[in-house]
Amino acid sequence: MRSRITVTRKKINSLAVPAIIAGIAEPVLSITDTAVVGNIPVNGLESLAAVGIVGSFLSMLIWILGQTRSAISALISQYLGAEKLDEIKTLPAQAIFFNILLSVLVLLSTIFIIEEIFLLLNASGTILEYCISYYSIRVWGFPLTLFVFAVMGIFRGLQNTFYPMMIAIVGASLNILLDFILVYGIEGVIAPMYLEGAAWASLIAQAVMAVIALLLLVRKTDIRLVPRFPVHPELKNLVFMSLNLFVRAIALNAALILAVREATDLGDRYIGAHTIAINLWLFAAFFIDGYAAAGNIMGGRLLGARDYNGLWRLAKKVTKYGAYVCSLLMVLAFLFYDEVGTIFSNDRSVLTTFNAIFFLVILGLPVNMVAFVLDGIFKGLGEMKFLRNVLLAATFLGFVPVLFFTKFMGWGISGIWIAFLVWMAIRGGALVWKFRVKFRPLLQKV
Repeated sequence: MRSRITVTRKKINSLAVPAIIAGIAEPVLSITDTAVVGNIPVNGLESLAAVGIVGSFLSMLIWILGQTRSAISALISQYLGAEKLDEIKTLPAQAIFFNILLSVLVLLSTIFIIEEIFLLLNASGTILEYCISYYSIRVWGFPLTLFVFAVMGIFRGLQNTFYPMMIAIVGASLNILLDFILVYGIEGVIAPMYLEGAAWASLIAQAVMAVIALLLLVRKTDIRLVPRFPVHPELKNLVFMSLNLFVRAIALNAALILAVREATDLGDRYIGAHTIAINLWLFAAFFIDGYAAAGNIMGGRLLGARDYNGLWRLAKKVTKYGAYVCSLLMVLAFLFYDEVGTIFSNDRSVLTTFNAIFFLVILGLPVNMVAFVLDGIFKGLGEMKFLRNVLLAATFLGFVPVLFFTKFMGWGISGIWIAFLVWMAIRGGALVWKFRVKFRPLLQKV
C-alpha cells in the first residue's frame, strides 16, 4: 500500500520557493551581463547588442541539450512515488555521461564556425567582432551548465529544491560580483576588460556552480557518478523523452532566434530594446516557473502513486499560486514602467524603443503563467511527445506566420512581441484542454 502524498500549500511552496530562486539564476546571469555591459562607456550599444545575440544563441544550445534534466526528474519522481527508488540508482550516472558527451560534441561543432553562426543572425561590423569575442569565452561553460542542470534534475526528482537553490544563489552572486570587477575593473589593481570581462565572469561562475553540484551529489546522495553496466532499461525511455524535448526545444528556440534576427535587422536600437525585453520576459518566466517546478516534481510522484485526485488538486493549486506571483509582477512592472529600462541602458533611443513595447511583455504574463505551470506538470507526467507537438504547432502555425505577417504590415518590433503573445496563447490553451480531457475522467476511478 503506497503512502498518501499530501498536496498542501505548505508542501507546494516548500518546493516552489527554492525552485523560483534556483530558476531565476540563469536569467539573473543574463540580466547582469545585459545591465553591466549596456552601461559600458565605450561602445556600450554594440556590446549590449552582442550580449543579446550571443545570449540567445547560447540559451538555444543550453535548452535544447539541457532537456535531460526534466526527463531525469520525471523518471526519478515517478519511481519515488511508486516506492521503487532502488531500481533506478544507476540511471543518473548514465544520463549525466550522455549529457556531457552531447555538450562536448556541440561545443566542438560550433567553435570553428563562430563567425558564420553570427552572420546568419545578421550581426555585422563591430557587433560581429564583439559576438565572436564574447562567445569564444562563454562557450566553454556550456558543458559545465549541462552538468549542473543534470544534477539539479536528480535533486528535483528526489523532491529536493533546496540544494539547487543554494547552487544557483552562489553562482548568481559570484557572477554579479565578478561582472563589476572584471567589466569595469578596479583602479590600480585590475584593468577594465569590458565585454570580455562579462564573459569571464559568467564562465567562472558556471565552473564554481559545477564544483558545488558535484560535491553535493557525492556527499548528500547515494548516487555514484561512474556509469555502470549493464545499461539501465529506463535509459532508452529517458533518451526518447529527451529527444522529444530536444525537438521541442529546437522549435522553441527557432522562435527566439527568429525574433533576435528580425530585431537585429531593424537596427541597433531595436536589438538593444529587444535584448532588454527578452531578458525581462525570461526573468518573469523563470520566476513563475518555480510553481511549474513544484508541479513537475509532485506531479511525477503523484502519477507514480496513481493518485489522480491529488494530481487534479495539484494542478489547480499551482495555477492559483502562479497567478498570485504573476499579478505581483504585473503590478510592479506597471508601477516602475519608465524606470525598468534604465537599469540596462543609458541610450535614449534604446529606452524609447523599449518603453514602446514593454506593455506587450507585461500583458503576456498571465498567458505565460498558464503555459509554464501546466508545462511543468506535463513534464513530470512524462508527456514529452504531446509537449513536442504543442510547441511545433505553436511555433510554425502561430509564431512564424504572425511574425512575418506583422513584418509585412510594417509593425516593426511591436510585431515581434505580438507574435510572442500568440505563441504563448496556443501553448497554454492546448495544455489546459489536454489536462482536462486526459485526467478529469480518471477522478471517477479513484
